[in-house]
Amino acid sequence: MKFMSAILALVLLSGPAVWAQDNQPQEQKPQQKPSLGPAPAPTLRGPRNFNIVDARKLSRLRKVYVERMDNKLSEKLIDGLAQGGRVSLVTDRREADAIIQGSCLDLRRLKTLRTEVYISDRITGDSIWQDSVRRTYNPPPLDKAVSETATLVLQHLRESIEEADRR
Repeated sequence: MKFMSAILALVLLSGPAVWAQDNQPQEQKPQQKPSLGPAPAPTLRGPRNFNIVDARKLSRLRKVYVERMDNKLSEKLIDGLAQGGRVSLVTDRREADAIIQGSCLDLRRLKTLRTEVYISDRITGDSIWQDSVRRTYNPPPLDKAVSETATLVLQHLRESIEEADRR
């Protein structure tokens, strides 16, 4: 019992000393709020759904190989890339600087087309650029929704290349 009372007295006596130590004025540092970086500028089209992972590699991109994707998305991307621009298509994977791959899934019950497209470095496999698009269909028919999605992905890619060049 005497031992418990001694410990209790010790705790009660040391409490104000610890409290006084915590309230000592310390060197004032400006508080920095946590941040994820500068906020993106607002746009009329809503939030960006494409992301530049490696701007340096994207700005150096010249030759790409397009892998086969669902719902003939790869063919529509090839047609869009073949119409011109800085990036040229190659038929041999070993000649490419990067590989375009992804998926284009039609969720029939939800009447939604979910598309994800990635560009990765051919040698290292590191990600360079990615895009994700969700689009409803029926109406429009699935084929038209895939075409519109391919056009949107190509537009996002062109915008990303221009942005990477400015960096």
